Amino acid sequence: MLVVGFGSGPLQANCYLLAEAAGGPCVVVDPGQEVAAPLAAALAEHRLVPAALVATHGHPDHVASAASLSAEHGVPLHLHPADAPLHDGPSLPLETGTFAGLDIDVRPAPGHTPGSVVLVLETAEGGRLALTGDTLFAGSVGRGDVAGAVRELLAGLPDDTVALPGHGPATTIGRERVGNPFLAGTGA
Repeated sequence: MLVVGFGSGPLQANCYLLAEAAGGPCVVVDPGQEVAAPLAAALAEHRLVPAALVATHGHPDHVASAASLSAEHGVPLHLHPADAPLHDGPSLPLETGTFAGLDIDVRPAPGHTPGSVVLVLETAEGGRLALTGDTLFAGSVGRGDVAGAVRELLAGLPDDTVALPGHGPATTIGRERVGNPFLAGTGA
């Protein structure tokens, strides 16, 4: 599996490209503010063509470029219906399914926004990814009052699951269980 990520916009929200391999269709996750130039460069470098836009939640730093990219590439934005009012453009309901040949398990994670989700994928190489948006960060969570919900959501994920957050560096679920003050010692 090919995973390309970069920060963009004033809040440096992470945008990710997911594909089975270079030279084919991809999913663009969280096309936020000011992603046009770095996205075009990444698409060209890896010879990728967007097949879908997917958002972990509806805040502008994660969907601001969705309408223009949707028009440019002729692909829809998939967003949880509870967050549709946060987005200025059209969107389709985000449900578990196959996007660009990748099976994506969409797990509702309300709290940061009503429609926040975590996207879980198994790689062909045997690994597991969780795109956590603003639900889980390396060393923190999106909101302290939803830490219990985060623990519950992540309880079924193995420690070696790579977490790709909406801001900041990647981490693993195991690292967060041990070192994240919101999750440490819970066994979640």
